[in-house]
Amino acid sequence: QVQLVESGGGLVQPGGSLRLSCAASGSIFSINAMGWYRQAPGKERELVAAITSGGRTNYADSVKGRFTISRDNAKNTVYLQMNSLKPEDTAVYYCNADIYPYGLGYANDYWGQGTQVTVSS
Repeated sequence: QVQLVESGGGLVQPGGSLRLSCAASGSIFSINAMGWYRQAPGKERELVAAITSGGRTNYADSVKGRFTISRDNAKNTVYLQMNSLKPEDTAVYYCNADIYPYGLGYANDYWGQGTQVTVSS
């Protein structure tokens, strides 16, 4: 059984920073891409940033230059460093990973439970 557990959300003032972490655990053979999505009230879930197993990254235009995604393959963990936060970054942030479990011949898409990020003065 595979699960993703996020941490690091919270309340921060505009211009502040937060770092999200997401650790994958369980019967994992390998992990392909990992990423972060977010969903604000009344809006659809959107991709924030993604990173391949080789370290290639992709960002939403709205966060380029402010957010940095990274991963530690040895720890099966992905991070999202968020700087210069704006009120419009307020959302529930979800971790996502494409994982090959042991004993399964194909990868599955897994999601974390979500962590709230609120940017407000």
